Amino acid sequence: MINIDMRLNEFYNPEDDNFTKRKPDDTRKAKLTLEELQKLRKVRDMKKGEDVEHDKFVRVMYAQPTQADTL
Repeated sequence: MINIDMRLNEFYNPEDDNFTKRKPDDTRKAKLTLEELQKLRKVRDMKKGEDVEHDKFVRVMYAQPTQADTL
């Protein structure tokens, strides 16, 4: 098994790898890299946190006034 893997790696040439190269007429979506996925996750987490803070603010702003607030 090791000999087969070594042989495959020996003959691999990245310049001949046309699988990931895109052409102008290619209509497929681009593949997301792990770095891009990590950025998207961070943005989603930040937005979720902002939404929680906004919900707290809205609850305070539109809350029914108490007796202490009206005096």
